[in-house]
Amino acid sequence: MALDGLFMHQIAKQLKNILPARINKIQQVSDTEVLLHLRHDSTNHKLMISTHTQYNRISLTYENYQSPSVPNNFIMVLRKYIDGGYIRSIEQAGLDRILDMRVAATNEMGDEHDFHLSIELMGKYANIVLIDENNKVIDALKRIPPFDNNKRVIFPGMQFQLPTAFDKKDPFTQFEVSENESLTKQFHGFSPLLSREVEWRMHHGEAFQDIMKQIEQSETLYLHNESSQFHCIPLTHLGKCDAYPIMKGMDVVYFHQEEKERIRQQSGDLYKLVRKELAKNTQKLPKLKATLEEAMDCEKYRVYGDLLYAYAYMFKDKVSQAVVQDFETGEDVCIPLNIKFDVKQNAKRYYQKYHKSKTAQIMVQEQIDLCEKEISYFSLLESQLDFASFEDAKEIRAELERLGYLKKAPVKGKPKKTSDVPHYMTLSVNNDTILVGKNNLQNEYLTFHYAKKNDLWFHAKDYHGAHVILQSDDPSEEVMRMAAMFASYYSQGKNSSSVPVNYCEIKNLKKAKGKAIGQALLTSYKTIYIDPEEKMIQEYIDQYQVRK
Repeated sequence: MALDGLFMHQIAKQLKNILPARINKIQQVSDTEVLLHLRHDSTNHKLMISTHTQYNRISLTYENYQSPSVPNNFIMVLRKYIDGGYIRSIEQAGLDRILDMRVAATNEMGDEHDFHLSIELMGKYANIVLIDENNKVIDALKRIPPFDNNKRVIFPGMQFQLPTAFDKKDPFTQFEVSENESLTKQFHGFSPLLSREVEWRMHHGEAFQDIMKQIEQSETLYLHNESSQFHCIPLTHLGKCDAYPIMKGMDVVYFHQEEKERIRQQSGDLYKLVRKELAKNTQKLPKLKATLEEAMDCEKYRVYGDLLYAYAYMFKDKVSQAVVQDFETGEDVCIPLNIKFDVKQNAKRYYQKYHKSKTAQIMVQEQIDLCEKEISYFSLLESQLDFASFEDAKEIRAELERLGYLKKAPVKGKPKKTSDVPHYMTLSVNNDTILVGKNNLQNEYLTFHYAKKNDLWFHAKDYHGAHVILQSDDPSEEVMRMAAMFASYYSQGKNSSSVPVNYCEIKNLKKAKGKAIGQALLTSYKTIYIDPEEKMIQEYIDQYQVRK
């Protein structure tokens, strides 16, 4: 999925079409992503630069991104030096995965200076470096001090130098191909994927020069869905590919995968807490059950006490055990004694142990019930976090803060007004509406506050998952299966096949007392079986989701 130099060449050509561009805003999206809000010719654009080791890229994006509340130091440096500046040029370093972005910006005194952003998209070495007019590093997203790499240091105040370029041929001007070496070793800009494609095409009669001409003229991204591989020419050696404009295609390839990674970064403490509580209660439950089992076997302690009091006259001295005859069976019973105490004192201790065990039965059973409830609750949260959006994760955080599992973060300045209505998903399908709740707050609101009594309610049977509401005067089988698809996909059964989904009218639901918020009891229902498909869910979202 990584970009190669030739694909970067096509991206750079398209980016030049929006120059010069004013930088209106510099936004941090995650630890590895920077979003530049640009304006060119009365049109706004968003330029995404990602230095993620796996998903590094640069492209215009049409998606919306959330920002962390506190930007990192590098973002603050960028804002200080180039916010409000103009991007004058974007040049690629040969056919390497490096772009040099020249930015003209004014300082506090009103003097104009040229800065350079070196955007290096080389896998795990991906980086963004801000450089001044004297070719000195101002700062970098990923600093490389001398003790980490003495060949190429990226550190404030150091002289900037590009990575060492390899001696290879330019595939746009030199067309002689050696059959003894791979194309990646012969030519600049070739990835192993493109090398395999070009070699396959040449084997089937296409000329190298003609293939390079197709690459040079391409404005399309071709995506092979099964392998998630892409390039700017069809990957005929893999099979059928979907075609997108290059910048739109980059969102298709990267956005949802990056979003999951981003949410994990910004909700890492939630995952940690949920898994910690789940592990703690899972380990605690068998110990509680063993304690209860021992407490249930307490009747013998009462019998021991009765027998010891009855036969106390037989034992004048302190002994380590007493062998006496059982009143009911007539059999001998051997009773262990503490030699520090006489027989009557031992009898009293057995009575105390009996009463303590009787009390423990009630208390330990309460602890078991609570532990099982905690396991169920945190299992539910774990599944909800797996498909949570930013807003979903924020609502889960608020829920945990309210329940006391998390401390509320101190709020600087005036607290922002928040809506009492959670951020559920809405899809409009012709004249029907599908509402999807992906956490407890959303499920509670949709099921018990928003939905009308004749609306249909869907939920994956025997799985924690989303509450899905279908509002329709006359729902078709197609839209009902779509609602059931969302219920099965946003549940713990998303990776299963033929997931049973229960559905009924809202009036056939009751709120589950003593359970986590959002849980419901069904009085009557029907069941539909669905195979969750991620690709189909994404198609439904792209086509029908109502953006708020």
